[in-house]
Parts: sequence; structure tokens; C-alpha cells
Amino acid sequence: MPTFSFATLPPQIGRTVVITGANSGIGRSAAKAMAARGARVVLAVRDIAKGRAAAATMTGETVVHRLDLGDLTSVRQFADTFDEPIDLLINNAGLMVPPLGRTADGFELQFGTNHLGHFALTNLLLPRIRGRVVTVSSGGHRAGKIDFDDLNWERRRYRPMAAYGQSKLANLLFTAELQRRLTAAGSPVLANAAHPGLASTNLLHHQGVPGWMAAMQRPLVRWLAQSEDDGALPTLYAAVADVPGNSYAGPSGFLEGRGAPELVRRSRAARDADVARRLWTVSEQLTGVRFAPAHV
Repeated sequence: MPTFSFATLPPQIGRTVVITGANSGIGRSAAKAMAARGARVVLAVRDIAKGRAAAATMTGETVVHRLDLGDLTSVRQFADTFDEPIDLLINNAGLMVPPLGRTADGFELQFGTNHLGHFALTNLLLPRIRGRVVTVSSGGHRAGKIDFDDLNWERRRYRPMAAYGQSKLANLLFTAELQRRLTAAGSPVLANAAHPGLASTNLLHHQGVPGWMAAMQRPLVRWLAQSEDDGALPTLYAAVADVPGNSYAGPSGFLEGRGAPELVRRSRAARDADVARRLWTVSEQLTGVRFAPAHV
């Protein structure tokens, strides 16, 4: 089979694709590719002006809607705007190691945005989703641990990278439990995950890195990282390739840092079905959103 690439991305004519964080990075690249292949792409972004600027660089049909994943009211308002079928939801937006912060609902910023915001969005849109849900995780999930005693870092000393790892591990556990529930409900919808490897995006230039470390990081990133476009390929692969539900795609190269996309392994913690079920229950309690797939 030919290596998966933008050139081999199949036509997407007649499909509606919703992509969070589509104004920059791999989300923008994925949106651009889908629109160019004929999809109607909804850029779900926190900053409308930046979303429109990104959409202006794309060919094909694009729509920009405001979505703040750090505010469950915004998530509900966004979901309420849709009364049409959605073929593909790409949960792409995310934060990486910012200083300690809280969402509008009081959750630790990374866990609340990267996981809970997408958890709520997916379940609210699920009755209208008829194709796939792809959630972008990270190789950083391997350092993650779900601390049910302090999910929101209210009692521990805050460690930005550990919080990031927890949120990215949560993305994979969410994908696994979502697929289990979809299968049990007899739904044809697939839930997959992907990670971009080491992609040169704005996530690599975050506020949580000291100046001296950032200065050392830049040449290393330029040498090791792949482009935003290449970083988007695992997401697109998980979205359209002939793979089973709960697949996890990433780069095929050294340490999964770069290279053509393929199915990759996840950590043992990310395969813990009991933790995935418990996290789902807690996420429902925290967001007030329940699993409700389309009637099969």
C-alpha cells in the first residue's frame, strides 16, 4: 500500500468535519487538507478573528464558530448550534504546560481543556455524529497518571508537565471507553486517537518554559521536529484510514517523533479498562454531560 500522505487523502465531498483548535498548528493543517478535498469544515476556535484568518488561507467550504473548551457554557452553546449530521469530529485543541490556571468552571486548565472540554463536546454532539471521533493525544501520555484524589491539582504542588501527561492519558482512556460504549450500543461510530510526534507548532513555544530552556530548545526543535503538515498526518490517518475503533496513530519513525503515520502502541496505563470506566464516570459527574449516541 502507498504511504499515507496528503496526496492519498481520499475525497471528502459531502462530509461535514468539525475540528477544534483549527486556527493554528496541526488543527489548521488538518482543516486545510479536509477542505481542499471537498469537506465542509467547521473551525471551532476560541478566537473568531484568528479562525477567520486561518479559514481565509484555505480552499473549499469553511465555517468559523466560537468554542472555548475551558468554559462548559461555551461548549453547550456550540453544541446547540448544530442540528445537522457531523461525519467527523476531531478533538484537536489543547494546552501544553502553562502555569497553573483554572477553567471557567474551576478545573485545572490542562485537564479541564484537553480532556473535560472535549469529553463534554463529544457527548453533546454524539447524537449527530455518524462517522468518527478522533482525539489528539501525545507521546507525553506515557508519563501521565490519573490521580483521582486530586484531578484538579488542588492539594499537590503543581507540576505543569505531570498535569499535561495526565490530560493526554485521559484523552486515550476517553477514546477507549467511548469506543467500548459505542460498540455496546450497536453504534457504527468509531472513536480513534492520534499523536503528532514532535511537530513544530505553537505548543512547543509555551509560557511554562523558562527563557534559557526555550533558547536551548529552539535549535533542537528545528533539527528534530517535523512540520505542522506532517504532524497532522496521524490525525488524518486516524480519521479516514481503514482501521478499527480505538486505534491509535502516530509517526512511524524513531521514537515516534516523525515519519509517515501508522498504528502505534500506547502505554499500559492507557490500556487500563477499569481506570477508563472510572474516569468516564467522574467526567460525567464533573461536566454534567452523559453518553447519548444517536439512535441505532
